[in-house]
Amino acid sequence: MSQKKSILGSQKLMAFVATSDPALAKAFYRDTLGLPLVSEDQFALVFDVAGTMLRVTTVQEVGAAKYTVLGWQVPDIIRTAKSLHEVGITLEQYTGMQQDELGIWNSPGGAKVAWFKDPDGNTLGITQF
Repeated sequence: MSQKKSILGSQKLMAFVATSDPALAKAFYRDTLGLPLVSEDQFALVFDVAGTMLRVTTVQEVGAAKYTVLGWQVPDIIRTAKSLHEVGITLEQYTGMQQDELGIWNSPGGAKVAWFKDPDGNTLGITQF
């Protein structure tokens, strides 16, 4: 079987999330989460996330998804969860999921996962593999 040539596999990935309130999003992503703001204009806020571009795109209305739209792989989820809590971020608790008091769920595959929301209701996650 011949291997297909990768069209985008060697290209740098960028991430998108929507906001209807850029000022509130800037305060959250820059000031609360500590992401470096690279640029901003009428279309988007651009952050650098460990070398990956995150474009927080300005839209009229955010259709918040009922699933994770953006996530971070972290080395110590307990420390990260506590740090998020210290800056006022509450981790989500979902009915029917066996989450601990911090909101961390142990997946069947062994990963530890927790979720939180941005000001627009987008679900963001942290995962320790």
